[in-house]
Amino acid sequence: MRSVIVTGGSRGLGLGIARRLAGAGYSVIAIARKESGELQAAIQQAPSGSIHFVPFDLAEIERIADLVKQLRKEFGPSYALVNNAGISFDGALALMPNPQIEQVVRVNTISPIVLTKYVVRSMMADGGGRVVNIASIIASTGYSGLSVYGATKASLVGFTRSLAREVGRMGVNVNAVAPGFIATEMTKGLKEADLERVQSRSALKRLAEVDDVAGAVEFLLSDQAKNITGTVLTVDAGSTA
Repeated sequence: MRSVIVTGGSRGLGLGIARRLAGAGYSVIAIARKESGELQAAIQQAPSGSIHFVPFDLAEIERIADLVKQLRKEFGPSYALVNNAGISFDGALALMPNPQIEQVVRVNTISPIVLTKYVVRSMMADGGGRVVNIASIIASTGYSGLSVYGATKASLVGFTRSLAREVGRMGVNVNAVAPGFIATEMTKGLKEADLERVQSRSALKRLAEVDDVAGAVEFLLSDQAKNITGTVLTVDAGSTA
């Protein structure tokens, strides 16, 4: 059974990805600071032993190397890494405290890059693997009040394209998925009118759903995507069409 690490796997999109991959036959290691009730339910409902929870605060960059060693020792080689964990503070940049800016960059950009560094070492030694970074359409469209978040997601896109070239010769595929606005904890802070406006602008006149994004991740991990790397798959119901 192929092992997949999913960060931010306790709720929202990360949990949806974990559920989808477990249903597709992967062994999923969900990483989050705390185990949510929703994750506990998912572990019980999923095929036996297909979802595991490992508590870890991804803001603790200096401990990531030890985390990867622990995961390999406990679960064996990792076939794939899904960098999903992310945070955001809604507000104008001019008024945002510096510690908040640093926290968003630390969790959304530095942490996934460092985690990928250690995981991809093992993938190269093992002869291959997959990395999927969860970006956002905001990386290319922008959104007022989310400038720092947008900057971190844009950085993941650049990271994806360059890393794909670095590790492709060793059999590692690196891609990104860019969701539009979907109904998760990350969008609850947006006003209903804002979400309705986003929905009305989309080509399909609706928001994408968590399972749509999870399905894109599943595809990129599949053998059908063996020749796809260095690209961004957008799942936004046509918001950017």
